[in-house]
Amino acid sequence: MSAPAPDPRHRLLKRHARNPLLSAFDWPYFINTVFNAGAVRLPSGETLLLCRVEDCSGRSHLCAARSADGVKDWKIDSTPTLLPDADNHPEELWGLEDPRVVWVPELESYAVTYTCYSPQGPGVSLALTKDFQTFERIGNVLPVENKDASLLPRRFDGRWAMIHRPAPQTGRAHVWISFSPDLKHWGDHRVLLEARHGPYWDAEKIGLCTPLIETSQGWLMTYHGAHTTVGGCLYRIGLALLDLEEPGKCLLRSTRWMFGPETDYERVGDVGDVVFPCGYVIGKDGDTLYLYYGAADTSIALATGSIRDMLDWLEEHSSPGGTATI
Repeated sequence: MSAPAPDPRHRLLKRHARNPLLSAFDWPYFINTVFNAGAVRLPSGETLLLCRVEDCSGRSHLCAARSADGVKDWKIDSTPTLLPDADNHPEELWGLEDPRVVWVPELESYAVTYTCYSPQGPGVSLALTKDFQTFERIGNVLPVENKDASLLPRRFDGRWAMIHRPAPQTGRAHVWISFSPDLKHWGDHRVLLEARHGPYWDAEKIGLCTPLIETSQGWLMTYHGAHTTVGGCLYRIGLALLDLEEPGKCLLRSTRWMFGPETDYERVGDVGDVVFPCGYVIGKDGDTLYLYYGAADTSIALATGSIRDMLDWLEEHSSPGGTATI
């Protein structure tokens, strides 16, 4: 009797044996938890994680950690890298959350999009940096309620593009795309991916995970579905493919999730049953994806996979376009 075929979601991403890579116990100053980190490979070859750090007041700030191999021997900034500046930016009064980091060649800078949080709710802020030591705050570019945002690294027909997720108080939450001539004024807002209806893994609420991954076939998107069950909310990860020159056009969208919480460190923590990637780096082979994700809102973990395999899997397990139809 032949062995059963392997479950395709398990072949796409492999958890690293050293997981979780970073937790509060690794931090040089006292914190509650660390999770949801943006990621880049620096010119030095080091991997930098810009981590969301929650202190014991419940507010978050951002702190950088660097590693030569992206796995161990992390050098963590001895003090917070980017703190809320509520005096000049009142939208940051309740903290900074969930950064995504993109290198933008035209600007010769890294663009950091993050959730600014205030009594009015979550919004999207943008800052530029060349060295992760000093930051030029562009400010709150997409107002409340909004989050899960990332800038694309180049212009399209002269305009910048940003993926984001408005968060209405009632109803389903979809992924949107917006455009800007100057990074400050955003418009031409349109729905890009709709949350599905019913029992599906990505019904009710979806949102961007990491910045988009540029491939010859299009922009590969990782996105989360937060599906409410009788046992609570489950965060799982799926894929979509956007047109390379028209990122507002979704070509393919996975009908099933490809990565979800399974291990103890993903299922048990401050917010259980959550895997939430905000950053990645690509290996020297141009194919290996190093995906850094928050686990249960408590630690940072790593999973690796092949971009080619993900594109093949998406082709096999997808529906056309970004609508809710399955």
